[in-house]
Amino acid sequence: MSRTRFLQDILESVFTREARDAEGTDPFADGADAQPLEALCDALLTERGEISGNRIAAAVLARLDGADPEVERAFFELLATRYDLDAAAAVAAAEAYRDAPDARRLAALVGHVEPRRQELLRRLNRYDGATGELVRLRARLHERLRRRTPDAAALERVDVDFRHLFRAWFNRGFLVLREIDWATPANVLEKIIEYEAVHAINSWEALRARLAPPDRRCYAFFHPAMPDEPLIFVEIALVREMPATVREVLASEREILPAEQAHTAVFYSISNCQQGLAGISFGNSLIKRVAAELQVALPNLERFRTLSPVPGLMRWVAARAEESRQDGAVAPGEAVPGAAAPGAAAPGADAVSPEAIELATALASGTAEAPDEAGRRMLARLVAHYLVVAKRDDGAPLDPVARFHLGNGASLDAVLPEADVFTRGRHQSAGAMVSYLYDLPRVTVNHESYASGRQVALSSEVRALLAPPRRLKRRAS
Repeated sequence: MSRTRFLQDILESVFTREARDAEGTDPFADGADAQPLEALCDALLTERGEISGNRIAAAVLARLDGADPEVERAFFELLATRYDLDAAAAVAAAEAYRDAPDARRLAALVGHVEPRRQELLRRLNRYDGATGELVRLRARLHERLRRRTPDAAALERVDVDFRHLFRAWFNRGFLVLREIDWATPANVLEKIIEYEAVHAINSWEALRARLAPPDRRCYAFFHPAMPDEPLIFVEIALVREMPATVREVLASEREILPAEQAHTAVFYSISNCQQGLAGISFGNSLIKRVAAELQVALPNLERFRTLSPVPGLMRWVAARAEESRQDGAVAPGEAVPGAAAPGAAAPGADAVSPEAIELATALASGTAEAPDEAGRRMLARLVAHYLVVAKRDDGAPLDPVARFHLGNGASLDAVLPEADVFTRGRHQSAGAMVSYLYDLPRVTVNHESYASGRQVALSSEVRALLAPPRRLKRRAS
């Protein structure tokens, strides 16, 4: 028996035992279904017996499952107020420990600096199946945060504790990597169709085209407490050379390549499945684990690249266009006397020139034809500038996909101006996509450089895009 299988059997026996321990017990025993939610939560925090605690936890979770907005609001308010941190007690415990640091005072301090809601969530999580319920509960919390309800500030404090606990519960040491193929159980395959976030899967036949051919792979992370729920998955195309467009990857009429003849693995779609796990990073582990698995299984693979969207590009372009209008510059779409036509690079134009903004806007709206070579170069320079030069306040790139891959140790390898031929990609990024290279021997070095100084690893091709255009000198007559 393999080590992985052995550990799985242990975990399965634990969850089976917990479910068996709860058999024969009514989760609403002793009138729990008639008790106020606050009384149930108080009882759970004071209950010392595991079986009784499981019954109370089940009652709380059942009350919250499909709860109407008012019940949900009341529960979140309870977490934010009644079970909040007692700041005065925490200060007093800290002062006592400062004056006489010993184990007893340290234990008291630790007990006071943690909001009681963390312990409540831990006790809820003891009940079989509770982890998935709590993940879904946090997703509903985030819906309220997105709506900026009046209690948003208090809910942000609650989310801090959810995030703290989930980072421990979903530590990569607990995650199980599984290959998804056409033989995977149907209930999991349904989730792949549902959760695909980059290139939609519209039918079972379309899913089969993603999973069954020998030049396709799919891997997902699972958690033992949520065995039927993929947390994140990645789809891979095995190719000889890097494709120029995503249509080449998804084409059903393509020549099917035997896996042993492939030289490049292209990660063309990465989907986070659980909204309730937003901000809990395990995608970096997924990419590196999958690359390592593929390298062992297919020694012929030489390169690991992505074919990635640039989802924030046009929001940034729109902001730059608005700045230009406010500064009195000519707005994109207006006639520019004597200017080069869209697609023709003006001599000396920088990456964020009015012509580049105009071209990207026209391509995104569908009012421009495919650009010529000069236009493609102009768009590529604009994309490179957005990914490398445009920064958030913390020095990280503006684009979320760029932050993901660069933070994982990838390098920005190539800009592909017309790679995304689909409507969504055109609207988001004027049809541009990029390739991030996972050079496994350099991933750690790249990650450390990015983490410590926000240094972005670049290919020579991308560096050339960022360099100022060369001016031609006139020869003296």
